[in-house]
Amino acid sequence: MRAAALYTAAGSLLLTGLAAAPAGSAPARPDATAEVRGTTVAAARAAAAGVDFGDCADALDGAKTPPGMECGTVTVPLDYARPDGEQIGLTVSRMPATQRDPGNSKRKVPRQGALVYNPGGPGASGLQFPMIGHLPHWQRLAAAYDLVGYAPRGVGHSAPLSCEDPAQHFTGPSSAPTHPSESYKRERVARAAAYARGCAERSGEALRHYHSLNNARDLDVLRAALDEDRLTFLGASYGTYFGALYATMFPSHVRRMVFDSAVDPDPAQVWYRNNLAQSAAFEDRWTDIKEWIAAHHSVYGLGATPEEVQHGYDTARARLADEPAGGKVGPGQLQSAFLDAGYYDDHWPSRAQALSSYLKGDPRPLIDLAAPREGSASQAENSRAVYTAVECNDAPWPTEWKVWDRDNTRLARVAPFETWNNVWLNLPCAHWQVPRQRPLDVRTGPGELPPTLILAAERDAAAPYDGALELHRRLSGSVLVTERDAGTHGIAGGPNACVNAYLEAYLIEGRLPARRANCAPHPEPKPGAEGTTDAEGTTDAVGRSVPGR
Repeated sequence: MRAAALYTAAGSLLLTGLAAAPAGSAPARPDATAEVRGTTVAAARAAAAGVDFGDCADALDGAKTPPGMECGTVTVPLDYARPDGEQIGLTVSRMPATQRDPGNSKRKVPRQGALVYNPGGPGASGLQFPMIGHLPHWQRLAAAYDLVGYAPRGVGHSAPLSCEDPAQHFTGPSSAPTHPSESYKRERVARAAAYARGCAERSGEALRHYHSLNNARDLDVLRAALDEDRLTFLGASYGTYFGALYATMFPSHVRRMVFDSAVDPDPAQVWYRNNLAQSAAFEDRWTDIKEWIAAHHSVYGLGATPEEVQHGYDTARARLADEPAGGKVGPGQLQSAFLDAGYYDDHWPSRAQALSSYLKGDPRPLIDLAAPREGSASQAENSRAVYTAVECNDAPWPTEWKVWDRDNTRLARVAPFETWNNVWLNLPCAHWQVPRQRPLDVRTGPGELPPTLILAAERDAAAPYDGALELHRRLSGSVLVTERDAGTHGIAGGPNACVNAYLEAYLIEGRLPARRANCAPHPEPKPGAEGTTDAEGTTDAVGRSVPGR
């Protein structure tokens, strides 16, 4: 389906109306710095040490794992300029290649090495990724590759970051005004400043070392520890960004790389403008959701037009503001639940049903779907702390509130659904207390990098399609496969057989199409079918995480 071309209009607004890009110096280029030498030292140590794989009970906090899955730790420098200084441990998980052909159990499949995965975030863990090998879409890859996941620096047990007491992380029920008052803005500015102070106070001098350039360096040390001469990598969402940094910094260390739902790597976009573009794109995706709900009015009774669905949503927001459902679900929790649906269309039925039931007098489905779960507060707080640290450390951000207020007030006039919530998530970067990095100019010339594969859904809101086009332009020899007229965030190994065929052909055979290829969209969800969710965010089959707002 095709919604109104609001993203195009909003994108033009960003280009013509938002004159104030974050101040900062020119993009960085890789050179013979102390960090380069430190990475070489750390990688050599890791190659000699390897990974002492064993039980996963501690790494996964007691979670049940399939037979054969194993976990270990890779040691990396906190500061690559001082490779002999403080060291931190990254938790790693692995499921060895089965070497069994899923179509012919008697045929032994040659092992091709390790396939390392990162789900994005920043702040998400890939430790559960190796469990995916039993799913049909992944069995051929699991036969040829050791499936390897890891928790990046700051995440989980990997030298974890924290910015506030986890007990204070969930404050629901909360409001989520699409056109906030001046007093509300002042309150949120103060909260953002306090959050930034908390990050500095709880993490100290180490905080400055949690950024994307170090994530790329960590990836090279992990490659060496796994005894891989060259890296085979699948990165989703934010994982595509530091994967692209890796490709620029270590092109000769790349075997094969897949960029799934690519983030725009243009240094001018990292990260302030990328978040503006994301807010604009979510408005179109919200329209897609409303159109789908309206098309199933006979099931949900929420209206036969997107406008009627919007009216029902606004009615629920107003009621929840007056009386939160179960004392826990306010407008903020409702918005977060539907934001998750903007990432994954298999969540549309559960959201539509919860909204329908609530408006008809039954709040239980909405409470079950959207109420904060205190048991996950620690993980959610850690995830947000890493997200904030990485994005704030990576690049300059506007430091004056008037810039944020001006740009987002303009944007919210045409894209109200997510704009201000995205501001509050990122506003601590205006008050950040440690030095910023300069974004690297991601770029490779002909012959510098083996052919790579970029996967993108045309209507992805979390990673707008322009980002995939930009990465394709910057990585010479890359191939872009587009799922047309679809918007799921993260399409590798999903329900689209065409996309999966390109993925398998590349990773298993090294075979790619010409520079561009298209796939028809996967089928829309059916009413009554429900995706997996939790109240603080979502995690799909391969562990891609949607940070809660």
